[in-house]
Amino acid sequence: MSARLLRDRLGDIARAIVAAAGFVLVMSLICAPARAQVYVAPASAVYRLSIERESARVFGLAGSEHVARLAAQLHQESGFRPDAESPYAQGLAQFTPATAKWLPTICPAVGTPDPWDPQWSLRAQACYMGWLLGRVKPFQHARPMSACTQWAFALRGYNGGEGWLQRERLAAQQAGADANDWSEVARYRVRAKWAHKENKEYALRILLVLEPRYINAGWPGKAVC
Repeated sequence: MSARLLRDRLGDIARAIVAAAGFVLVMSLICAPARAQVYVAPASAVYRLSIERESARVFGLAGSEHVARLAAQLHQESGFRPDAESPYAQGLAQFTPATAKWLPTICPAVGTPDPWDPQWSLRAQACYMGWLLGRVKPFQHARPMSACTQWAFALRGYNGGEGWLQRERLAAQQAGADANDWSEVARYRVRAKWAHKENKEYALRILLVLEPRYINAGWPGKAVC
């Protein structure tokens, strides 16, 4: 067997292993609702029209495709509780005080920061996600990036900071993995183990578990993964 053929076969094997690892992670998240059924949050109905409006404002004609996804993210963040509070974040979209204060510098239209105000949170969430999505760029010398990966990366940026994710994409690229594929990048960690696990699962639960629930419940949207 020639050296080139051997390298090609090893590359095929490596890609198969990566795909299998991604499949296991995806299936573990998809099967989770069988153990603990996930329902659409009843309180979400109160905010549906506002989410549709903000999605259209940020994403234009494609806004209707993203409504269920934005709702799924709010479900994950707060369960649609405007009084939700964690040690670090506040309100419906769970902004930290520092991020809420900074956000008008990139999204002036959101107005005076107030994460306890549901309408401010909805404006801020949609605008911030649009901004993050626009900053997810394909790396050169890698396969084309899918819309699923682009959204997974944007959601991971919202949850854990885009700087951490960028370093993990670089680590993947330096190791010979595809930095434009979420399942391959997921294997590389430059932050605390618990933070990396939480950040990966945050995006995939929104895209693979919660978004389909909201679409099936009649919310506007088109699954991206």
